[in-house]
Amino acid sequence: MLKDKLNYPEILKQIEQDIQNDFGKGKLADYIPALANINPNQFAIHITTTLGEEYSVGNVDTLFSIQSISKVYTFTLALKQLNDDIWQRVGKEPSGNRFNSLVQLEYENGIPRNPFINAGAIVISDIIFDGLGKTKNKVLQFVRGLSPNQTISFDEEVADSEREFGHRNRAMANLMKSFGNLKNDTNDVLDVYFHQCSIQMTVKDLSRSLIYLANGGKSLSNQEIINYRQAKRINALMLTCGLYDAVGDFAYRVGLPAKSGVGGGIVAIIPNKLVISVWSPELNQAGNSYIGTKALELFTTYASNSIF
Repeated sequence: MLKDKLNYPEILKQIEQDIQNDFGKGKLADYIPALANINPNQFAIHITTTLGEEYSVGNVDTLFSIQSISKVYTFTLALKQLNDDIWQRVGKEPSGNRFNSLVQLEYENGIPRNPFINAGAIVISDIIFDGLGKTKNKVLQFVRGLSPNQTISFDEEVADSEREFGHRNRAMANLMKSFGNLKNDTNDVLDVYFHQCSIQMTVKDLSRSLIYLANGGKSLSNQEIINYRQAKRINALMLTCGLYDAVGDFAYRVGLPAKSGVGGGIVAIIPNKLVISVWSPELNQAGNSYIGTKALELFTTYASNSIF
């Protein structure tokens, strides 16, 4: 039992020890070939506090594909652009289905349940679309500015792999287009979507870039990225929709707003305190990092820090 539950270096060191026997229990995202060849025996965790303090252990300088975590950035851009008008084109309820399911789109007239499933994120990419090439670079520059790290880039191998094997995403885009909920050319919108998912960064970059969600919408330098109300809305959707159809189990075990990606990353928010990012590429059956989920559960237990 840890003596000082607020000693973050000690907590992270304990977590790193505790997860060692869990390597090999998950599975790589082999349906995206570029992600299937990653060394599975990697783990990193990084904390950035609203006071600017930083703590980390593991492979913290290793780049990884953030995949669906990118949906937080694009949703932020769309919310800044449309505010509450955004809900005319995408819902804000948990889906209860797999993140790449087409089922609900058919009987809900092409309106995705929320912006964090694939269909919802494709609609968000359509909302922020400014033009082929221009939009994906706008997203990248936004992420670079938030980190701040101008070396953050797309992994073109991952983007090409997603484009080649993203048949279900293409099917979703075409189905939503048939319902009139995609305004731009589907291939152009999907190019934005595939590239945003291929953004690669470290857990350090990830925690730093999303500190505005723990800081009332403001960066550490007090720049307003979004307003407090919008930050609250994003955190709420991360809590209820951020981990696909495992969101209830995650809330039960971890108790934080969070967003995952099939690249093995998870980022979680403790409002007014900190952002914590984890990465380990093996996934559980729901498509979330197996070890990352356990590490976050251990963190909120050892630190007595959750929103509940």
